[in-house]
Amino acid sequence: MKLILLLTLVLVPSAPLTAGQERIRVSDDGKGFVLAETGRPFVPWGFNYDHDEQGRLIEDYWDKEWSKVEEDFSEMKQLGANVVRIHLQFGQFMDAENRPNAAALSQLDRLVRLAEKLRLYLDLTGLGCYHKKDVPAWYDRLDERSRWNAQARFWEAVSERCAKSPAIFCYDLMNEPVVPGGKRKDGDWLGPAFGGKHFVQAVALDQKERPRHEIAQEWIRHLAAAVRKHDKRRLVTVGLVDWSLDRPGLTSGFVPAKATGDLDFLAVHIYPEKGKLDDALTTLKGFSVGKPVVIEETFPLKCSPEELGLFIDRSKGSAAGWIGFYWGRTADMCRKSGTIPDAIMLNWLEMFEKRARRSSSPDPEPQ
Repeated sequence: MKLILLLTLVLVPSAPLTAGQERIRVSDDGKGFVLAETGRPFVPWGFNYDHDEQGRLIEDYWDKEWSKVEEDFSEMKQLGANVVRIHLQFGQFMDAENRPNAAALSQLDRLVRLAEKLRLYLDLTGLGCYHKKDVPAWYDRLDERSRWNAQARFWEAVSERCAKSPAIFCYDLMNEPVVPGGKRKDGDWLGPAFGGKHFVQAVALDQKERPRHEIAQEWIRHLAAAVRKHDKRRLVTVGLVDWSLDRPGLTSGFVPAKATGDLDFLAVHIYPEKGKLDDALTTLKGFSVGKPVVIEETFPLKCSPEELGLFIDRSKGSAAGWIGFYWGRTADMCRKSGTIPDAIMLNWLEMFEKRARRSSSPDPEPQ
């Protein structure tokens, strides 16, 4: 086991070789990322750790089962990850509009220290409302501006606690925000559930006479300013659905070319469909607006693991990083279970690890 961990530390894509962990910044050409001090290329290659194998969110078990968090982080490191995306729930971190939860922030400190120890970087995604039953009633009753201010207070608290750590890759303001076209019902802030969780959130309930992309732009600016109040050097992004492009049909209002000026890079969620890799690549190119693009969510959900690997290979000209999923089930566990879901996960983990271990050049990236 010690040998495996040692090899992982050496062969992880773009892992710092210095004694300390370096902050990540956008490269001078605006196409990717580098380590802030040495200037070595950094290619985000990692996992969403959005829930465990039981569907529990990290805040559901990180108090009483901290050893599980440590084990899962070590497993992701051994697989070759250099970034772990964590999803923080608003209701766990805010007791009132202007009162952060001290215990949750202390556990976040603990998580950051674990990332530092393993030399992993964190993509901290906030404002989650994945389990509707855990969303505070007072939060849903807020009007648009008051809700934005409560969200800003969340980000002030998180960024203040994390500002000194080199382990923060980025602050992701929200997972899959949308601006509605028209008017939604009072308190109807969440999109439909998927797998028992609400991943999509509205940032407004009434468009009124405003262009949707201007609402998105104003919301990003408001929250990015809250982050940068305490942490001016860290990267800021938003997790965008792939239907954010300004084209006919369903769109989120977060148009990349119009709403993302205050972001350091774009994060897009793309799940290629079987036989439609060209469509996925065309969508990806639509997010190229002069800033790095990270495929922050991808997985063989609608295609085979082999097709996903081909998508990753063919997306290198447009993407600067890739983040899949890990839910605490190791390759050995998946191999022994014999179930179809575990077989898919096993193929994904083997592909992920293979690409990580092939990255051994001076300027490595997933192959």
